[in-house]
Amino acid sequence: MSTNYFSMNHLFLKDKAAKLFVFMAAFFVANALIAECIGGKLFSLETLLGRDVHPFSLLGENGLTYTLTCGVLLWPIEFVMTDIVNEYFGPKAVRRISWIAVSLIAYAFVMFYVAMRVPAEQSFWVGSMQQEGIPNMQTAFSAVLGQGMWIIAGSICAFLISQLVDVWVFHKIKKATGEKNVWLRATGSTMVSQLIDSFIVLFIAFHIGKDWSMQRVLAIGLVNYSYKALMAILLTPVIYFVEYCIEKYLGKEKVIEMKALAMAQ
Repeated sequence: MSTNYFSMNHLFLKDKAAKLFVFMAAFFVANALIAECIGGKLFSLETLLGRDVHPFSLLGENGLTYTLTCGVLLWPIEFVMTDIVNEYFGPKAVRRISWIAVSLIAYAFVMFYVAMRVPAEQSFWVGSMQQEGIPNMQTAFSAVLGQGMWIIAGSICAFLISQLVDVWVFHKIKKATGEKNVWLRATGSTMVSQLIDSFIVLFIAFHIGKDWSMQRVLAIGLVNYSYKALMAILLTPVIYFVEYCIEKYLGKEKVIEMKALAMAQ
């Protein structure tokens, strides 16, 4: 039994496709977790691009700007990863790593909550506060790591549902177009899933959690989606580049075999 186990483990580690999946799954989960952790910070896209902020109106909502959560810096990459895993390993693999990511995100937020509630060692806080000029280090620690329960619930639900939609749309397009038009199934599935993601998180976190009107949810959702849709289009060449790298790494015959197996799921 022991000999067979180590023999199988050795074969697994030598298999390039298996190593590729482990890397992609780890990168996928890490990106999802990081995106959730940094999502509490907002930034101005106009300021980032060196432009003046000009508030605008949409659907009757005034004073809107391109103020986005830092999580959007990583979510476009996450959906590119979804399409790549879907292409080579199939929808079952995407669902599996999506559930793993959601479970670990939930676990991380539980541990953040525990860490915020654990009594701090006072000499550490006092020294840190004096050094950094922060009046209350515990408040600062909680502000960085803590997010409202509705925001956490909204982001987790939005992520999981949008992932499942992405998988479904991707395979519907692929069945209709075959192996051609990689850009269509990758970018198309991302744009559909991101549309759903943009509104679910706002609906749960702010319509249910903070009594925002549906008009405000729709307006801000459209603003956020416009950024995500643009990024989905701009990142399309990245998908072709990654597929090129994978074919060079695995070989054309192996890639054809994997795509056929993924499509059969």
